[in-house]
Amino acid sequence: MNIVDSYTGHVEPGGDAARRTLDALTITKLSVGPMDNNAYLLVCRAENEALLIDAANDPERISDLIGHGPDRPALRTVVTTHQHQDHWQALGAVAGANGANTAAHPLDAEPLPIPPDFLVEHGDTLKVGQVTLEVIHLRGHTPGSIALLYRDPTGHPHLFTGDSLFPGGIGRTTSPEDFKSLLDDVSARIFDELPDDTWFYPGHGDDSTLWAERPKLPEWRERGW
Repeated sequence: MNIVDSYTGHVEPGGDAARRTLDALTITKLSVGPMDNNAYLLVCRAENEALLIDAANDPERISDLIGHGPDRPALRTVVTTHQHQDHWQALGAVAGANGANTAAHPLDAEPLPIPPDFLVEHGDTLKVGQVTLEVIHLRGHTPGSIALLYRDPTGHPHLFTGDSLFPGGIGRTTSPEDFKSLLDDVSARIFDELPDDTWFYPGHGDDSTLWAERPKLPEWRERGW
């Protein structure tokens, strides 16, 4: 697995992983599977413990991302952002191979291939080594979709949004009610709470910032479901 350290937020399907190094945490992004799903490996630099967001596909590539040598990080937790099948194809294999715990929101737990070890709700926290991640429940793409937030004390926030927020709009919904619910949650729990320099990492495709997307919120609401 080739990992590049010039992080732009873009990775190619089947291509290199890209790593961003913060003071306390590294964030490595990898595209897996036929739907260009993003898997994110977060590693606490102080303790070399890891958390994986969405074991979506290609367990061999994810294993290569984690590494095989004695200095590889210890994968403690695999978080599934939501219940859609393209986000958990490698969940059982990756968790089993690493002895990792799994976590998801209770409303999205039942369709997963293995029962979550931990159920997380809005406002809960998860640890990766010494680093704390906050759980944000975003209702609409699925009932139990979650985002994870890292408030970097020496920089800007980092937000992992699953399929609830992308550059250019919120995630797909299947009814006007779900569209309103998701846009309301994204507005109130993300854009109203976090600064413009928040960098967000979606479940597919390129990253963006809240600054780039905030002016589009009225357009998204007017566009509707």
